[in-house]
Amino acid sequence: MSAAPILITGGAQRLGRHCAERLVDDGHPVIVSYRRERDELTALRERGIVTLQADFATEAGIVDFLARLKAETRALRAIVHNASDWAPDSTGDEAGANFERLFRIHMLAPYLINLHGRELLEACGEPQRDIVHLTDHVVQKGSKKHAAYAATKAGLANLTLSFAAMYAPSIQVNAIAPALIMLNEGDSDAYVEKAKAKSVMEMVPGPGVIYQSLRYLLDNRYVTGITLPVDGGRHLR
Repeated sequence: MSAAPILITGGAQRLGRHCAERLVDDGHPVIVSYRRERDELTALRERGIVTLQADFATEAGIVDFLARLKAETRALRAIVHNASDWAPDSTGDEAGANFERLFRIHMLAPYLINLHGRELLEACGEPQRDIVHLTDHVVQKGSKKHAAYAATKAGLANLTLSFAAMYAPSIQVNAIAPALIMLNEGDSDAYVEKAKAKSVMEMVPGPGVIYQSLRYLLDNRYVTGITLPVDGGRHLR
């Protein structure tokens, strides 16, 4: 019997892509969702990673994705909810629509995928099955410019507790809460120094630390309902 794949939502770039590639390196089949076609997907497909387009900004898009996921595989080893949108707040007429979109991406999509994906996880022949939510350090303090983002990521953090209780003991549900992990192209030296100074580790660690954290959760049979902070000790500042 072939191994069941691991699903990573938003797996075409940055953290999601890095984790997808590392999982393949470790011998796991992988499925990733992506929002739009991009050059990076070619490299993922060449490595045997299955790519499924998904529009999590609408409920219809989420339901459509679930149907195609179930047509693609009969079992999953794990679900990693990485899809995200770092959208700033708006005070204009679109403020409500912006919040609703972030709610669907950060909360409704994981909620529905967890509900409908339970049967896929339980069909896995492995002794351990996992759901991992990628939340954010900002959940702990809020945000002056990204209140909708912070609130919906906080909702995802709470879903971790609910699903961990609902799905124990057969499925473990945990979260990873990163702070600054990677830089964006064009970030100024001043921004980089300011960002580094927010944590006692004073560094931009790169995506490897997220894979290490994911690997810990995927390999540990006695952990559920936790949020693993990966923030360089920001709470110590």
